[in-house]
Amino acid sequence: MAQTTIEQALKSSTQQLATSGSDSPSVDATVLLCHLLNQSRTYLLTWPDKVLSADQINDFHNLLSRRVAGEPVAYIVGEREFWSLPLKVSPSTLIPRPDTERLVELALDKATPLTGDILDLGTGTGAIALALASELPRHQVIGIDLQQEAQELATWNAHNLGITNVRFCAGSWFEPLPSGTKFALIASNPPYIDAQDPHLVQGDVRFEPRTALVADDQGLADIRYIATHAREYLISGGWLMFEHGYDQGLAVRDIMQSLGYLQVSTEKDYGNNDRVTLGMFSD
Repeated sequence: MAQTTIEQALKSSTQQLATSGSDSPSVDATVLLCHLLNQSRTYLLTWPDKVLSADQINDFHNLLSRRVAGEPVAYIVGEREFWSLPLKVSPSTLIPRPDTERLVELALDKATPLTGDILDLGTGTGAIALALASELPRHQVIGIDLQQEAQELATWNAHNLGITNVRFCAGSWFEPLPSGTKFALIASNPPYIDAQDPHLVQGDVRFEPRTALVADDQGLADIRYIATHAREYLISGGWLMFEHGYDQGLAVRDIMQSLGYLQVSTEKDYGNNDRVTLGMFSD
């Protein structure tokens, strides 16, 4: 029986993934093999001639078959990096995406000069809350998610990363907060995809929780609800910001301006698409 080296395994799996339609076949193959071997990418590059055992080859084929079927790599390996933080992920939460780091950048810009707590609504893995808490140790950050499983996952991530100025609650939007709670900044990556959007049956989102993706009113219902009620929870001069779809900037600005938010603007992501809209509350 012919032996298979790391280099050969990577080459054949990359070809297989490319044929299956992966957008990043080489990266996918590398991440899966690193996960299987519990080694770094540097290890694969350093030891390309290392022979894999029959069990390793069989296990690698099993991982590949899941990816070929379309399952996101992050769910297969149970982890995704966000803001240089390794986060445990599960099918109960959205997979953190690079474009959401733009929301973190804008939140840091607005929150840094302010005193007061920060709220992350629809926290999922805790990605946004943990990124902000890691950069703003003098601020307290609260993350809320509807799903108890997401709250437990985010809490696990905080503990694993040693981030102590953050806590997570389960509940619907503002529901878990005591009356009178105020924040300097509220950030949210809420469900914003229209139920009829064709992208829902394509790529990784087929495997992600629909409740974290889809909203009524052409994807705007949750944004409208949050913007309406956030006014009760923001300090005067505090900021509200949303991640949203590439074609929703105007609609989100209209919602926020109609509710009295000031300095409303839409910022672009790294792909030059409208991605984050923010505004300041003044009582």
